[in-house]
Amino acid sequence: MAKKPLFIVIVFCVIKLTLHLIADYNSGYQGDELLHIETGNHLAFGFMEFPPLIALLAFLQNLLQSSSVFVNHIFIHLAAISIMIMVSKIVLELGGKAKAVFLVLLCIIIAPGFERSQQLFQPVVFSQFFWVLNFYFLLKYVCYLKRRHLWFLTLGTALAFLTKYDAVFFIFGVLSLLIFKTTRQALYRHKFWWHILVFILVISPNIIWQYKNDFPVLKMFDRLYQTQLDQLEPIPVLTRFIISLNPLTLLVWGVGFIFMFHAQMRKYRPAVLSILLSVVLLSLSQGKGYYFYPVLLTILPFGGVFWENVILTKRKWVIYPLTLFLCLGIFLIPFGMPVFSLKHYLKKTYPYEKKEVTGGRYAVRFEERFSNEKWSKTLKALKQVYDSLPEMEKKSALIWGKHYRQAGAVSLYGKEYGLPNAFSLHGSFYSWLPSGEMPLTTIALRDGDLNGKDFYERYFEEIIPVKSVYNPYADEKEKLYQTIFICKSPKQTFDELKEQFQDRIFE
Repeated sequence: MAKKPLFIVIVFCVIKLTLHLIADYNSGYQGDELLHIETGNHLAFGFMEFPPLIALLAFLQNLLQSSSVFVNHIFIHLAAISIMIMVSKIVLELGGKAKAVFLVLLCIIIAPGFERSQQLFQPVVFSQFFWVLNFYFLLKYVCYLKRRHLWFLTLGTALAFLTKYDAVFFIFGVLSLLIFKTTRQALYRHKFWWHILVFILVISPNIIWQYKNDFPVLKMFDRLYQTQLDQLEPIPVLTRFIISLNPLTLLVWGVGFIFMFHAQMRKYRPAVLSILLSVVLLSLSQGKGYYFYPVLLTILPFGGVFWENVILTKRKWVIYPLTLFLCLGIFLIPFGMPVFSLKHYLKKTYPYEKKEVTGGRYAVRFEERFSNEKWSKTLKALKQVYDSLPEMEKKSALIWGKHYRQAGAVSLYGKEYGLPNAFSLHGSFYSWLPSGEMPLTTIALRDGDLNGKDFYERYFEEIIPVKSVYNPYADEKEKLYQTIFICKSPKQTFDELKEQFQDRIFE
C-alpha cells in the first residue's frame, strides 16, 4: 500500500477505534452479547443459534476472567479495524487511490448501521470482516487467476461459514465464476473440486453437530420467519436500510452500484455478478436491512473509484464540497453508538427518536445504552432474594433465567454479587442444562410483572412472587419489569424438564 493511502487508513482506523472505545465507556452489554460471552465456557462444534467460531473468541477473552466491556470487545474492535483495512485494499485493487480510500472510509465512519453492528460482541461484525476479506480474494482470483487466491477464498469462505450462516449468500455469489469462460476455464485447470472437498471437510464438524442435535438452526430460522421476517415489507426495509447507512452515503454507494457495470469495470465482471447474485438471494430470503451490510461494504469501493477516476480527474475541486457534505453525516453517529453518556443521550439525541411505551418513562432503542443500570438493579434484587433463603436452601439453590440474557447476566456478573449458578432452557443455554434432580428451591427470573407466576405453576408446587425490578428505559411493554419468584418443590427432574422444552427452545 502506497504511503498516502496507508496514512489515510491509519488515521481512519484510529478515529474508528477511538469512537468504539468511547462507546465502550458509555455502555453495557446488549442481551445477545451475554449469550455469546457464555459460549466461551462451553466450547463445542456448534450452538443452537450460530456456528462455533465466536465461542472460540469468547473462550480467549474469558481467559482474562473479566466482566469488563473493554475486555469482551477486544476481538470486535480488531475486526472493525480489519474491515477498514480490507475495504481499502479492495479500493486499491479496483484501481482507486488515496481519494477513493478517503471517501469510502469516511462513509463507513458516518454510517450508524456500521457503528452499532461493529460495536457488539456478535457474529455480525466477524461476518462482515470475512465477507470483505473473501471478496478481496475473489477479486484477486478474477484478476490474476492464481490458484493460491482460490485456496485463500476456499479457506476464507469456510471460516465465514463457521462464523455466521449468512456466508451461504456470499458462497452463492461465487457461482458467478462458473458463468464466465475465463474464470470457468481457470477453475477446471485448478481442479476446483478439491477446493470444494476441503471446504466441506473444514465445515463438517459443525454440520455433524447440527445433525446430531436435529438441526436446531433450521428451527431457529423457522421461528425467525414466523415472528419477524414474514412480516417485513420491502419498502420499509429499504427505507430503514438507507437511513441506517446515512442517506448522505448514497452519493458514494449509490453511484458505486451503477458504476459496477461501467466499461472501466469490465475485468471485474465475475466479482460484480457475485454481488448481484448475493443481493438477489438475500432479497428472496426476506432478509432484514442489516443482512445487506456486508454486501454494501463491497459496493462502496466502486463508488470511491468512480468519484476519483471519473469525476475528480477533471474536477479536482469537487473533493472539497463532497467531503464537507459527507462530514455533515457525523451528526448521525450518536444514533448508531453510545458516544455520549445515557444522560446526554436522553437530553440531546433521544427526542429525535422518541417512542411512547405505556408505563415507561423512555423507550430507548438500544439495550446497551442502559443495561449497566438495568443489570445492577436486577442482580442486587436477586442477591436480596437469595440472602433471604434459609441456609439449607441456599446451598443447593440455582437461578432460572427464562431468557438467555438473564441467565447470561447471572453467569457473567454472578460471582461479583455472590449469586449461585444460573440455568435456562432458552437458546443455547438449553444444551448446558444440568442433569439429575432439581434443587428444592429455585430462584426464577423472567420479563413481565407478578402475573408471570402462571408460567412456573406447571413445574413447581409452590411459586412465590417476591420482587419486581422496574426498567424505565424499556422499548417494549413486556420488558418494563423483571420479576423474581421463589419456586419450591419441583415436579420433575432436570432431564424431564429438558424433554418438556425440546420444542420450545426459541420461545
